[in-house]
Amino acid sequence: MQVKRVVLNSRPGNNGVPVPANFRLQDTTLAPDLKDGEVLVRTLCLSVDPYMRCRMNEDTGVDYVTPWQLSECVDGGGVGVVESSRCSACSEGDVVTSFNWPWQTKAVMKGSALQTVDPQVVDGHLSYFLGAVGITGLTALLGMREKGHVIKGANQTMVVSGAAGACGSVAGQIGRLDGCVRVVGICGSEDKCRALVDDLGFSAAINYRQEDVPAKLRELCPDGIDVYFDNVGGGISDTVIAQMNNNSHVILCGQISQYNKDVPYPPPLSEEIQETLQRKNITRERFTVLNYMNKADAALFELSQLVKSGQINVLETVVNGIENMGDAFCSMMKGGNIGKQIIKISE
Repeated sequence: MQVKRVVLNSRPGNNGVPVPANFRLQDTTLAPDLKDGEVLVRTLCLSVDPYMRCRMNEDTGVDYVTPWQLSECVDGGGVGVVESSRCSACSEGDVVTSFNWPWQTKAVMKGSALQTVDPQVVDGHLSYFLGAVGITGLTALLGMREKGHVIKGANQTMVVSGAAGACGSVAGQIGRLDGCVRVVGICGSEDKCRALVDDLGFSAAINYRQEDVPAKLRELCPDGIDVYFDNVGGGISDTVIAQMNNNSHVILCGQISQYNKDVPYPPPLSEEIQETLQRKNITRERFTVLNYMNKADAALFELSQLVKSGQINVLETVVNGIENMGDAFCSMMKGGNIGKQIIKISE
């Protein structure tokens, strides 16, 4: 059986910025006979995510994510349908998902590595299993609940960086639902600012490419900042932290502005910012959703209810075709997506 797949062609060069040529499309052949425990799946859609930039390096810098190997098939979040099965847990026609789905049009996988999902949970929007009702939504919800310390009626102000991305767009809505009276998003275009306010119910949005971020934060957060959902790190995060209140909380979710640099994760802070955190008693603890998977089932059920009821709106940027995986990944790393970046592989 002929299928197409994407392999890692090269690692990013000295400037660390990934380019589509780092990936290569290949034709490959699947053996027709399944072994016991295996299933043949047809890929419906795949996900590209910021953490994948670390997987392009020889060393990811973290112990829970392995590097992609040169000339081998790339993998990540995926959803597909079982076409044939020799696994008792999977039947033909089942919709399945995995965090380690090969970037192939079809694949033979171990049934034990797949999770069967119910399309009704997402009203048939199967790509949501890769975003708002998947690991991305879990990161937003559990990050807020475990590290945000939002209290209804406490008049709290929340700021989200990378707010129009897959995780930030959900985290801001959860902050609003959980009781923040003001939710301000920071993003990189006027279209994103409009989407945050008009579609997702953010109180306001700041375009960091065109606006004076410190001045806008002072204007939009007159009572200071109590919760900061940090997806980007770098100078923007330093600016937010400088305006945070005593006893406030940073949810250290991602540092996308630093991923192309050769620095440890999380990247070191300046002495000035460290002093601010200490003086104001601001908590800033690294958040890794994989440490909270015992809460995943309940959280996913809550996310599905919030999405189905319209209390959380889901934004997606969809690209068609496995041949566009590299372009979609590089675009996402530069902020080209609004909401979750999805690549549709088949119907």
